[in-house]
Amino acid sequence: MSGKIYNVLFLCTHNSARSILAEAYLNHVGKGRFFAYSAGSHPSGTINPITIHILRRNGYAIDGLRSKGWDEYAVPGTPEMDFVITVCDSAAGEVCPVWPGQPMTAHWGFEDPSQAKGTEEERSRVFHRVFQQITARIQLFLSLPVEQLDAISLQQRLKDIGRSKP
Repeated sequence: MSGKIYNVLFLCTHNSARSILAEAYLNHVGKGRFFAYSAGSHPSGTINPITIHILRRNGYAIDGLRSKGWDEYAVPGTPEMDFVITVCDSAAGEVCPVWPGQPMTAHWGFEDPSQAKGTEEERSRVFHRVFQQITARIQLFLSLPVEQLDAISLQQRLKDIGRSKP
């Protein structure tokens, strides 16, 4: 292993649920190998309360998490990303900034749990289901021998993860 810590940016539209869940989870399970960030194309400015509840309930750190715009990571002096992964279809369809360092990109679309209707319990179930899907794909990502794959193979594997059925 090279000892390099890979930076991963998860993108969504509002940066209030899916990308935040992915950031917190990868930072928890990828310690020493990956460091995750998240951002949105049109950030809401707040994290969905159910997102916070899920993270707290599972013992994941929430310190420092906030809803922010993706432009924060597209300027000189910010961490250079190795991977940029969109987690919602609308963000995947938008014109993204040019990321310093030309990171690998992939789309891993998930249902938007913040759009779930019904009782709080019904909405929470949607959030939990989406979180399980996110964690399953991140586990596939963690299993990749990143240091051993050439760029073309790695890019293909990232896309394959996005097409997987968690």
